[in-house]
Amino acid sequence: MAEAVSPDYQVDHDVSRKFVADWFERSGAPTPVDRALRLDTHVMLVEDPVKRVDNTTMAWGLEARVPFLDHELVELATACPTELLLAEGGKGILKDLAREVLPHEVIDRPKGYFPVPPLIHLEGPYVDLLGDALRSPAAVDRGLFRPEHVSHLLDNPNELTTLRYNKLWELGLLELWLQSHGL
Repeated sequence: MAEAVSPDYQVDHDVSRKFVADWFERSGAPTPVDRALRLDTHVMLVEDPVKRVDNTTMAWGLEARVPFLDHELVELATACPTELLLAEGGKGILKDLAREVLPHEVIDRPKGYFPVPPLIHLEGPYVDLLGDALRSPAAVDRGLFRPEHVSHLLDNPNELTTLRYNKLWELGLLELWLQSHGL
């Protein structure tokens, strides 16, 4: 963010780290793993994947289930000893159980991401759309993004983040959203 966002919009401390630290300081969770699980179940899961699945399926009249979040399975997982929870990068128990029904190619494959293909490789009208938004008077007046970073991304429209998301798409989409809401 520091390379993309203008200094006027940056804070002088790590807000995310403080948020996590505040949760970890709360009593009632004896180990760091217990604290992390509490944070995940009370905040992260509620505000991210569960809400996303719920909103997306409801928008299209679909019913969906998130089976690994069944309350009985979660209760069982939280009752497991820490060393079992951390085995094999945190999925040891699940992988051991799955080996009885799934081939190792499924269980042991590397983690994958599912970016939409056009968002990895931008060209033509997409680059023009984002460039127009990021160079617009509204964007320039707002001054949210560093002009030199915007220029760099427009010169290199397919530069990706470490998670393989398109940097230009991320900035341009935020700018379009800000403009569409008159912000």
